[in-house]
Amino acid sequence: MLNERLKENKFKRALVVPFRGIVKLISKKAYISFQYKYITHHKLDWKKLSRYTEKLQYLRLYVYPNWPEVSQCAGRVGVREYVKEKGLEDILIKTYGVYNSFDEIDFDKLPNAFAMKCSHGCAMNYICFDKSKANKEELKKKFDKWLKTNYGKKTVELHYSHIKPQIIVEKLMLDNGKLPTEYKIHVFNGKARNLYVVTARGVDIRYNNYYIDWTEFDGSQFNGWRKTDYPLQKPDNFDEMIKISEVLASPFPFVRVDLYNINGTIYFSEMTFTPAKGTLILDDDKCDFEMGEWLDISKYRKN
Repeated sequence: MLNERLKENKFKRALVVPFRGIVKLISKKAYISFQYKYITHHKLDWKKLSRYTEKLQYLRLYVYPNWPEVSQCAGRVGVREYVKEKGLEDILIKTYGVYNSFDEIDFDKLPNAFAMKCSHGCAMNYICFDKSKANKEELKKKFDKWLKTNYGKKTVELHYSHIKPQIIVEKLMLDNGKLPTEYKIHVFNGKARNLYVVTARGVDIRYNNYYIDWTEFDGSQFNGWRKTDYPLQKPDNFDEMIKISEVLASPFPFVRVDLYNINGTIYFSEMTFTPAKGTLILDDDKCDFEMGEWLDISKYRKN
């Protein structure tokens, strides 16, 4: 059964939407407090910060925007150098080019299938299975718009604002002709604690939540997502995936490290520091506090 907090009052939304930009300009803290309460239905307690989602808001506003390495790792281009510096170049997906504008891309030199992504935000990408079917005019409109978008300013995840807007074109990763399973590992103060596994992307997407020992963590399911009707098998080299995620996450209080595992080979996808802006509606509210206990931000807090 869906969490009651997922229901949105459309009349209330119509009233508040016109004022979001004004509040954002006046006070980002006030905006985040309001957004958090509006979405999660919990008041954000800036003094106690007991919940995982509350601590993410503190990192979102006060810590990550002032941390250059966070912006580097949140960017799809910059993070590649970081992965290399950590001695993990072998897990990087092959790239065909990095471009400052859509017009720089020579489609004739690209393979038939590829993935195009903007470097500086989320949900700005295009998956191409057949180049001959790509509408370049429509793609240009989209990517031109995305490149002009200050994603950090738009979402108040200001660490994104320091990322140079570019387009990266990568090899399209497939597993038996389908988009591969993705393993999103949450690392708290250098230690991997839990993850969720994304399957059937682009078909009938499902999300299975686990503690890091692969026991079910269903209460941490969020935003009304559904899990599979069958148990998922833990990869044979899952311990190696944990090690990789902890190496990459070691400097940060929290980050989610996303990996693929295709026929036993591990590939790096991305790093996310404020998943869903931290405004998550968990199926079991107790899990928000449980995860909050894993995250120690005491040394980053201001007096």
